[in-house]
Amino acid sequence: MELTLLGTGAPTGLPRPGCPCAVCATARGPHARAATSLLVDGALLLDLTPGAALAAARAGHTLSGVRQVLLTHPHDGPAVELPAGLPTAGRVPDGRELTLISGHRVRAVPMDAPGTGYEVTSPEGVRLLHLPRGGAPAGAARQRRPYDLVVADVVGRPDALARLRAVGGVGRDTDVLAAHLDHDVPPGHELDRRLASAGARAVPDGTSLTVGAYREAPLLPRRTLVTGGARSGKSLEAERRLESFPDVVYVATGGSRDGDAEWAARVGAHRDRRPGSWRTEETCEVAPMLAASGPPLLIDCLSLWLTDAMDRAGAWDDDTWEHTGEKALRERVAELTAAVRATSRTVVAVTNEVGGGVVPATPAGRRFRDELGRLNAAFADECEQVLFVVSGQVLVLRG
Repeated sequence: MELTLLGTGAPTGLPRPGCPCAVCATARGPHARAATSLLVDGALLLDLTPGAALAAARAGHTLSGVRQVLLTHPHDGPAVELPAGLPTAGRVPDGRELTLISGHRVRAVPMDAPGTGYEVTSPEGVRLLHLPRGGAPAGAARQRRPYDLVVADVVGRPDALARLRAVGGVGRDTDVLAAHLDHDVPPGHELDRRLASAGARAVPDGTSLTVGAYREAPLLPRRTLVTGGARSGKSLEAERRLESFPDVVYVATGGSRDGDAEWAARVGAHRDRRPGSWRTEETCEVAPMLAASGPPLLIDCLSLWLTDAMDRAGAWDDDTWEHTGEKALRERVAELTAAVRATSRTVVAVTNEVGGGVVPATPAGRRFRDELGRLNAAFADECEQVLFVVSGQVLVLRG
């Protein structure tokens, strides 16, 4: 099955007409995108967009062999004026299947938002799934085998991938392509980085692919440390890295603080932006969770874990630190880093970067600063990827 992506952008394209934003200002050349439209084996056109015939010609194809035009957007009828020679565009009712004269089978997949998704199976049995902008499968059934390729709104609806992974629709070898791209995410390396964390990629308009052909599957980092200053966006970045995966366990090391309304508001804000399918564990017993098998872990954060560890060791008191506290803390940190090294789970951990500001006024404060620096360095040594977040921008330090 040959798939040609005539466009991979949002309905108005990228850059948006008349938009002065920084993303639109830099969306030029290979980063410019027409509205999403797919041409399958020259016989099936998924979504009719302005300039589709010209886009096909630029990609070395023609629409003369198209036998079916299907729309994913909510309204019936063609989205634009129908080019001469093309059959009338329409939608397939949810759950219905049709067989094209070319031998392709097309099934309409129900969405949880207005629109229609399409599962296309070639005469040879190769399967692709195309999801509309802002849509995710509604009540997806367990798949007998993963799709060979999925085209989806990865940036806008990462939970669609989570649902597909949960039912076996997306596997390790599934090629996931991002479409319906808008100015939500900067183009270039930043877009590639965000998509890679979801096991997805973007390709330029006009790209032709052989669906089901062998390609080396991307290796996703299993252990990632995200560091940065206060309100830098590090927690949001960590959450983004797992939002396309089902059944994530959020390990909150801060616990609860009775009577502290400001802390409760912080915790509530974090909880509200996390996917509803995630489970929260309020604990500092992280090493046993790393040793157990299970879904991905998001640990937020190591600085609060260290606070608890220093409390247990009595490390705030100078005399206790000298006699027993330092040894006890070293043992607990070693236990954690050994568990990270040995874990088979996917792990994303958040920490605070300290030491770049005012030197703490007390010995206990300086001790915490030093020990957090040591913990961060030891934890980072065990991670395939280390990210530094500053002003909401992500710098890749490793991986």
